[in-house]
Amino acid sequence: MKGILKIYHPDETLKYNIRSTYCKAIYSNQQHFLEVEVITDDGLDHVDDDSLQYNFPQLSLEVFDFPIDSADLEGKTININDSEEDTYTEVDLFDDEDAFIYDNELFFEKNEEGELDLIWKGTIDDFYTGSDTPIAFRLKCELKQDNIEVDED
Repeated sequence: MKGILKIYHPDETLKYNIRSTYCKAIYSNQQHFLEVEVITDDGLDHVDDDSLQYNFPQLSLEVFDFPIDSADLEGKTININDSEEDTYTEVDLFDDEDAFIYDNELFFEKNEEGELDLIWKGTIDDFYTGSDTPIAFRLKCELKQDNIEVDED
């Protein structure tokens, strides 16, 4: 799985490798909806022992039920801003802390191999230090289709 999530904290840039991705445009009730999930790897081999990231080794970012114009995502930029009435994004920190993401911009493009890439920019609550100022993040990952092999006996 190719990809990286960078969170630009004022004290250090935190880097997460991507473990798995899921992206699908769903057609339901004559409307297309976008679903995206990106889960980071919990490996910390590349992280210094005193890093802020050490307390949060894994993250999951998700978009769900976001209405879109069509199922074709290539070349599209999608902006998502949650409101009190409509929530389309979620962050899972895999602990008891809560965080929210804001000003989400998702850009889909094809790479050299013909696979769909996602570039996701936004801001996230500073769950590392508890500051009231959200911090910027940028994620880039390949949305490569899984090849499922079925063994026949």
